[in-house]
Amino acid sequence: MSTTDNTLNPFHLAIPVSDLAAADAFYCGLLGCAKGRTASRWIDLNFHGHQVTLHLVDAAAGGPGMNPVDGDQVPARHFGVVLPMPEWQALADKLESCGYEFLIAPKVRFKGEIGEQATLFILDPAGNALEFKSFADPAMLFAT
Repeated sequence: MSTTDNTLNPFHLAIPVSDLAAADAFYCGLLGCAKGRTASRWIDLNFHGHQVTLHLVDAAAGGPGMNPVDGDQVPARHFGVVLPMPEWQALADKLESCGYEFLIAPKVRFKGEIGEQATLFILDPAGNALEFKSFADPAMLFAT
């Protein structure tokens, strides 16, 4: 839900990670997130204006269930961000050029339909699924 001045309120999401150094390298190094407050077992990140906290856990969380979406098996538990198309393409190009393994490679989903979107899925070092998407027409984000 947006505030009354039509800006989005930042969300907060805490996710489990099994190796803080690997998570730091992934989120800050590869994805370019700015690091906020840290402690011995957690790191706050600026994830595209939202607060994501990486919490060190001693055991990996159970694997996510999967759901079929437009021909792909999509992890039911995932998070991400909707980027402007040039930023989405730049991220897709960066991940491809460094050989990062995609869970779902960059593609356009729902082509020619309401909600057509560019999407890609990757896993962080702890196995958390992230989706990055973009819409040629941002008005389609909540279209039915």
